Amino acid sequence: MTDSLPRPQSWSVNDSAALYGVPDWGSDYFSVNTAGQICVRARNSGEQVPLLNIVQGLEQRDHAMPVLLRIENILDQRISQINDGFKKAIERFSYKGEYRGVFPIKVNQQCHVIEEIAKFGRQYHHGFEAGSKAELIIAMSHLRDREACIICNGYKDSEFVQLGLHAVKLGMRCFFVVETPSEIDTIIEQSRNLNIEPMIGLRVKLSAKVEGHWYEDSGDRSLFGLSTVQLVEVIDKLKSNNMLHCLQLMHFHIGSQIPNIRNIRAGVQEACRYYVELSKEGAPLGYLDLGGGLAVDYTGACTNETHSRNYSLEEYCVDIIESVSEALDPFEIEHPSIITESGRATVAYSSVLLFNVLDVSHFRSQKLPEQLPEDSSEICHNIWLALQNFSEKNLQESCNDAVHYREEVRHMFRQGQVGVRELALVENIYLEILQRAKKLLPKLKRVPQELQNLNESLADIYYGNFSLFQSLPDSWAIEQVFPVMPIHRLDEQPLNPAVIADITCDSDGKIDHFANAEGEHKTLQLHDIRENEEYYMGVFLVGAYQETLGDLHNLFGDTNVVSVRLEQDGSYELVEEIHGDSIGDVLSYVEYNPKELYEQFRSHAEAAVKDGRISVAQRQTMIKAFRTSLEGYTYFEREE
Repeated sequence: MTDSLPRPQSWSVNDSAALYGVPDWGSDYFSVNTAGQICVRARNSGEQVPLLNIVQGLEQRDHAMPVLLRIENILDQRISQINDGFKKAIERFSYKGEYRGVFPIKVNQQCHVIEEIAKFGRQYHHGFEAGSKAELIIAMSHLRDREACIICNGYKDSEFVQLGLHAVKLGMRCFFVVETPSEIDTIIEQSRNLNIEPMIGLRVKLSAKVEGHWYEDSGDRSLFGLSTVQLVEVIDKLKSNNMLHCLQLMHFHIGSQIPNIRNIRAGVQEACRYYVELSKEGAPLGYLDLGGGLAVDYTGACTNETHSRNYSLEEYCVDIIESVSEALDPFEIEHPSIITESGRATVAYSSVLLFNVLDVSHFRSQKLPEQLPEDSSEICHNIWLALQNFSEKNLQESCNDAVHYREEVRHMFRQGQVGVRELALVENIYLEILQRAKKLLPKLKRVPQELQNLNESLADIYYGNFSLFQSLPDSWAIEQVFPVMPIHRLDEQPLNPAVIADITCDSDGKIDHFANAEGEHKTLQLHDIRENEEYYMGVFLVGAYQETLGDLHNLFGDTNVVSVRLEQDGSYELVEEIHGDSIGDVLSYVEYNPKELYEQFRSHAEAAVKDGRISVAQRQTMIKAFRTSLEGYTYFEREE
C-alpha cells in the first residue's frame, strides 16, 4: 500500500483527503483545508473550523487528551435533515399522513444530547423511544410538545405501565408497544386501576430478513415481536375487554443498521399487509412505526456492506412513503402517521473522539555493522549471507531463509548457546531483509502467498492515549469500523503503515481494521512522530452507543467531554465542559472508598516514619502525590 502512494513531492491535501476517505464518509461535515488540517462545519452554517484549533483551545482550558467532542450544530442538522426528508417525500406523493420522528434514548443517553434533541426537535414534534423505566422518566421529563410521541418498547412491568399512563393523562402521546402476549394483561389491569385509557401498539415479527451485522434482529428468530398466532391472541383479548379502540399503532423493527435499501422496502411492504389486516379487524390504527434501521455510511463505500449503505436519506424517505401509499391505497385505508426511530443516523456524525499519540513501535532495522563480530555463530553468518545476496529474483528464498535462521537463533538463545547481543543482531538483519522485500512487492507480477501479509507483519504500532473499551467498545465487541485519521499534517505524505493500540494492558485494545471507499485495510498510513510535538488523531462518527456501552477496563474512566457550537465566522462557542473521571471516581464505581484508601496509605507512610525507613518530609511528599493522583485524570498526562 505504501509504495502505491504518490511520490512525496507530489503529495497534496487532496491526496490525504482521498487516502482517508473524507469526501466519502464526511457527508459535507468534515473536510481538509489547504493547511492540511481536518475541519468541521454544520451544513450551511458558515466557515470551516479546524479541529486542531478546537484541540488547542481545549488544552488551554485544562481539557487534556483524550476528549470526546460533541458538535451541537451537526446534531441539529441531522434532526432537520431527517424531518425535512420525510416532509419532501410526503409532498411528492401527496401522502395524507404526517411524519413523527422519535430518538431512541438507548443510542445516546447523555443528558446534554437528550436536552438538545428535545429543544431543537420541538419544531418538528420530534419525540423519544424508551426501552426502560429510566428512559421513560427521561422522556417524560424533557418533552414539552403534546404532538411529539413517546414509544415504550421492551419488557414492561406494572410500574413501567403506570408511568406511561400518567404521561397519557398529562396529554402526552405515550404508546405502549406490546412485545409479548403477557404484557397486554398488565396494560389492561393497570389502565383499569388508574381509570386511564392506554394508547397501545403491537410489534409484529416480520419474516423479512436483512443483510449486515444485525440480521438476527429480523426474521422468525428475532428476539422481540409477536408472531401471527400471538398477534391474533392479543387482538382477541383486546376485543373481549372492549379495548380494541385503544390499538392505535403498529410497530416493526428489522435492524439497527440496514445497509441495503431493498431490505427496507421489503420490510415496509410486509408490514403494511399486517396493517391492512389489523384495520380489517376493526383496530382504529393511525400510526405505523418502522423502528430503526437508517444506516450510517461509516466507510463511505456506498455499498450494501455491513458498515456502509447503498442509499441516500432522500431515497430512504421516498421509498418508505411510496411503499406505504402503494400498499394501503388499494384498500382505501387512511394513510397513517409514519414514525421512525432513527438513532444512529441522528447522533453518529455529531461526536468525535480526539486523542494524542504517546509513542510508536517501529518494525524497522537499526544501523547494521559493516561486518559481523568475529565470534558470531554459524547461524548469524547464514542470515548475514542471505542479506548480502538479497535481490528481486531470490526475494522469496531470502525471506524464507530469514524466517528460518531467526527461529534457529531464538532456539539457541533459549538453550543458552548465544547471548542477547547476537540475538538482537539476527533480529535486526531479519527486519532488514523483510523491509527490503516489502519495497519490492509492488514490482512483482504475483505476490507469493507467504508474503501477502508482509505489510501487516511489519506495520508500526502507534500508541494512542485512549481506552478502546471505554470510548470505542463496538470496535472491540462487533468489529465496528469507524473513520480514523490524523487531524493535522495532511499536507504531508504519511508513509508508515500502522495499527493503533490503546493504553490498556490488553492485546485486544487495538484498532486494526480501517476502511474507505476502496475497501477494508488492516493498516492505516500515518506520519513520523516529531520530537516535542504532539500528533493528534480523531475517530469520527462515534456519537451512537459508544459512551454508554463503554466499560472500566483497567479502570480508565470517562474522557473529558466538550460540546461546542460552530459560529458563522469560523469561531466556536464552548457550550458545555465536563471533566472526565478522576481516579477517585472510578475507584468508587467499583466499591472502593477513596477517603479510606487515602487513610490506609497515610497510615502506611506514618508507620514507615516510625520505623525510620523514610523521613517526615518524604512522608509528606508521598501523601501529597497519592492525593494528587486520586484527584487526577485516569489517562496519560504530559508533564508540565
